[in-house]
Amino acid sequence: MGNHLIAVIGAGKLGELVLSGLLRAGWPANQLIATTRRPERAAELAERYGIRPTLNLTAVTQADVLLVAVKPQDAGRLLDEFGMKIPPGKLVISLCAGLPTSFFTERLPGGIPVVRVMTNTPALVDQAMTVISAGPYATDEHLALTEEIFQPLGKTMRVPEAQQDAVTALSGSGPAYFYLLVEAMIDAGILLGLPRQVAHELIVQTAIGSAVMLRDSGEHPVKLREAVTSPAGTTISAIRELEKHGVRAAFLAALEAARDRAREIAAQSA
Repeated sequence: MGNHLIAVIGAGKLGELVLSGLLRAGWPANQLIATTRRPERAAELAERYGIRPTLNLTAVTQADVLLVAVKPQDAGRLLDEFGMKIPPGKLVISLCAGLPTSFFTERLPGGIPVVRVMTNTPALVDQAMTVISAGPYATDEHLALTEEIFQPLGKTMRVPEAQQDAVTALSGSGPAYFYLLVEAMIDAGILLGLPRQVAHELIVQTAIGSAVMLRDSGEHPVKLREAVTSPAGTTISAIRELEKHGVRAAFLAALEAARDRAREIAAQSA
């Protein structure tokens, strides 16, 4: 760990997630540099994490790994600035949702490997789901280095790049769906007469326990659900209402919409 100098290009919220996770895992601060749009943001990151802020052109020259964490709509402008100036031997890792690796290879010198990554906000508590795909020129060695960078943030998985838009819809945006569900259940608890704090603690701990059971038991979620669902009991009455209101169909439609939006972002940026 720390044998490579990593530059986070465009260290906004997402870039900061990676920086903070690497530092918690023991990556040396002197092996991390970052670029930002605003000088005050650079000063903030330097004070908070002890890393070195720098300019884009300096970063791409000095760093071994260039982790591009800007918004997708800003990536083209950024690559116009320095893309063709990247020296050989660098690894480019894209955190830009929706953008295929071809978007980068078209704007980089030939032979520069690109790896596409989708992570999510539970990186803040080292419980991210990070999905990695090889682009042109990326070898197993490049994928292994990418995993080394992101494993401290949670779990990593490799998938073909063709699956990345679905990954974006499912796990990249996934935390928002759970927060919305928890918010709705807390409101339901209040409707049923519970104080907000009591409802919050009940639902959050239930969510944590359920997630751990899903992860550790190895059981299909249907079996775990059935174990809670007694004949003619309270749970089946609730599930009947959820099905009556089309909750399952709504989730299917929502994730399709998120996937389609990822594809639109790529098409608009081409």
